[in-house]
Amino acid sequence: MQSHEAYLKRAIELSVKSRESGNTPFAALLVDKDGNIIMEQMNNEITEHKCTGHAETQLVERASHAYSKEFLWDCTLYTTAEPCAMCSGAIYWGNIGHVVYAMTEKDLLSLTGADPQNPTFDLPCRDVFAKGQKAIEVTGPFPELAPAAAKVHEGYWNK
Repeated sequence: MQSHEAYLKRAIELSVKSRESGNTPFAALLVDKDGNIIMEQMNNEITEHKCTGHAETQLVERASHAYSKEFLWDCTLYTTAEPCAMCSGAIYWGNIGHVVYAMTEKDLLSLTGADPQNPTFDLPCRDVFAKGQKAIEVTGPFPELAPAAAKVHEGYWNK
């Protein structure tokens, strides 16, 4: 099993590819309880004109078709930025038991500003999960990786 940092670095690499492919610079991956990366997902909201095309939501949708809720509870979703309220809801309903992120939603808001493409919430995923009935574990942010996650966003948003 790799460290949280190693998986987050892979997610950051994917966020670079997401931006290079014309999408917003976000990505996520799913790791099983044995440490295997079983799914990777870049954002696809721009190229597919899909408002729910966030990497985390798309990954959870795919995973829920491929795996049982019991299996997913033992998985960890790694993402470059703290999941938004929509993505947190998808994670909750998909039954993924652990989330790890590099930078906070508040840090993301400082990057996106008032850009209408990403009207970022100031709503931590821990707060969303706390209102539910499941004890979803959250790990993050990682201050040592947050600058690398943020760098992918440089020059992208029209603040």
